[in-house]
Formats: sequence, C-alpha cells, structure tokens
Amino acid sequence: MDTDPQAAGSVPGATGAAELAFWRGRPVLVTGGSGLLGGWLVRRLLQAEAGLVCLLRGRPPHPRVVAPELLRRAKLVAGDIRDQGLLERILQENRIDTVFHAAAQAVVGVAHRDPVLTLETNVQGTWCLLEACRRNPAVRQVVVSSSDKAYGEHADLPYREDMALLGLQPYEVSKACADRIATSYGRSFALPVCVTRCGNFFGGGDLNWNRIVPGTVQAIHQGQRPVIRSDGQFIRDYLYADDGAAAHMHLARRLAEDRTLAGEAFNFSYEVRLTVLELVRQIARLMQCPLEPEIRNEASRELRTQYLTSAKARERLGWKPLHTMENALRETVSWYCDYLSSLDLNHGLHGLHG
Repeated sequence: MDTDPQAAGSVPGATGAAELAFWRGRPVLVTGGSGLLGGWLVRRLLQAEAGLVCLLRGRPPHPRVVAPELLRRAKLVAGDIRDQGLLERILQENRIDTVFHAAAQAVVGVAHRDPVLTLETNVQGTWCLLEACRRNPAVRQVVVSSSDKAYGEHADLPYREDMALLGLQPYEVSKACADRIATSYGRSFALPVCVTRCGNFFGGGDLNWNRIVPGTVQAIHQGQRPVIRSDGQFIRDYLYADDGAAAHMHLARRLAEDRTLAGEAFNFSYEVRLTVLELVRQIARLMQCPLEPEIRNEASRELRTQYLTSAKARERLGWKPLHTMENALRETVSWYCDYLSSLDLNHGLHGLHG
C-alpha cells in the first residue's frame, strides 16, 4: 500500500474506479485544511482529482503531507469560518457540490484558556457554514467533523451514536453543540448533512508537541524520556488521520447514494483500546528506545476512559479502515523521525555556514 505522505499519484486504499469517478472534477470545499484531519483530507481529494477549494485561516497544509505541486491544483481562500458572507460567496462562485467541515479550535488546553474563542469558532462557525449551505441548493453533501469528546462521561461504554452528548468542558461542549446543530439542520431543513465522531487523531503533520504521539516521538528522538502527564492509565482509542480522511470521503459518497443517511452521526475508530502508557511503550518499541516514560500524574479535567464502537459505520456504510493501528503508528513514527532528522540536518548546515 502506498502511504508515502509525499506521494502525489495514486490514492492509497482507494476502492477503485467507482471511487475515482465519483470525485474526479467534483467541486468540493474543505474548511480547516491546515489542521491534522483537514490536511490529509486535502491530500486525498487532490489525489482523486476533485475540484478543491480550501478555506484557510492560517498556513496551508504541511508540505510533507500535501506536496506543493499537488496543492497547486487547489484554490486556496484565506478567511474566517465565522464569516457567513464569505462562505456564501465561496459556495456560489465555485458551484460547490460537497462540503467537508473540519475547521475547529481543536486544542483542549486553548479551550480552557479561551472558551469564548473556542465556542465562537466551533459553534458559530458551524452554524454559519450550515446556513450558507442551506441557502445554496447546489450543495448536495455536507460532512461535519465532530468528536468522541462530545459524548462526555458515560458509565456504559463503548460510545454509540444513540447516546446523549454529555460533554461538560469547553472543548467538549463546543463539539457537542456543533454536532447537534448539524443534526438539527439535517432533520429540520432536509439539509443533506452527516456528522462524524472519531477517535483521537494522530498522524504526520501534527506539530502540536504537547499531544502524546508527536511529543513522545520528539522526546525519544532527542534522547529524552517521554513524558506522560496523567498516571498513564487513561484509556482511549485512536484513528490515523489518513483513515479519518478516507472515512469522511466514504461517508460523503454514501450520502450521495443514500439520502436516508442525512442527519445521521457515525463513529469511526480502530476500536483498539489503549492506555496512554501502552501507546507510549508501543512508540518506544518502534523507535527501539529502552527509556521508560516519566509519569507525572498531573492531568486534570480529563475523563479516564473513552472509546467508541464503529459497528454502525460498518453496517450502514460498509466502512472498514485502510490501516491497522500497528501499521498506522509505524508510518506516523517514521514521518516524525524523518521530519525531525531534517530539522537536525538543517540546523547543522546552518551552524556550518553560520
């Protein structure tokens, strides 16, 4: 399977000619293309030769995820997801057919420090986009990226799509609100929208070193013990960003085929439950590192156990992941090692010429 982040040719894991035929030339809008999920989604859509428009508030996707020569095929628009007038113009001028809404303030720590920004971006941004879509009859499919965090605390796990959204912390609440707004637009206005709730994303291009996967690889690469902020026993499940991108595209295509899916939410994950300590040790094993992690037991305001079932996506959508957790983690570690080594090389060359 070709999963080289630099590859600009075939689409890894594509289902064949029907998949390619569906996306080729189709006018698509992606919001949040510079984020982790958004970057991998942009890559897949461009490889499938979609007519892509990407709304960006900051930088474009990481060049090691979306090669610059590939990104030149896209129309990049700088703007704010809360600007409904801009969104309406983008949809109208580009005759957008399919919308992927991945724009969000996704850093939990920032959500605690600045809840207003988080609520404005994640909640207001969602209703502005959906209202723009409602007002444009050319839009045929909308997929809104929510989160497993929207579920909040439940005694009965794994999370199922029919469970209440009980998130209490600012980030959780923002995603739960956006989730319910999307469902409301689907049910109240017959907007063809679906919601995804995914496990914790990981993958190349995520340079938030406070997150467990990039932070662990960085520490080991620097010869340091990886740090675990919790007691190491928090349980989560995970999803490679490339699998997340493929799942969003699969859902949009199924929605085009089956309008009864409108207004529905779907979980996507590997259904592999790991403690944080188990995940860190897997990364250390892949990097052949004998160092034991430093467990600080400082984490607060986090649920101890969160994991999903993807049974509905398998049964209703015929979905299955393209990667295993083991292979996805191996590819991610390789991405970060190559990236960090390139930084070391550039720093060394700078020193030589300094």
